[in-house]
Amino acid sequence: MSSPAPLTLDEQEKHRVLNRLRRLEGQVRGLHKMVDEDRPCQDILTLLSGIRSALDATGEVIFEQYLLSCAANEGEPLPTREIVKTARLLR
Repeated sequence: MSSPAPLTLDEQEKHRVLNRLRRLEGQVRGLHKMVDEDRPCQDILTLLSGIRSALDATGEVIFEQYLLSCAANEGEPLPTREIVKTARLLR
């Protein structure tokens, strides 16, 4: 059994993904601080919703790259079952 292909992003896309992850990291720190400071639930949930959306969008970029590049590196089309299995990781 071969090991999974590594993520290969072009430099511009890699830069965008890393920037998104840095922003997410800052937002999670902010969320931690909001909880620690007993901020209003609505404010906390609003930030949590934004974090979830940003994380989902980042996952979609990586999943798309998986379909376009990582799977193609194997030399054979991926079976539908493998694509569904990988897509479920985004849930």
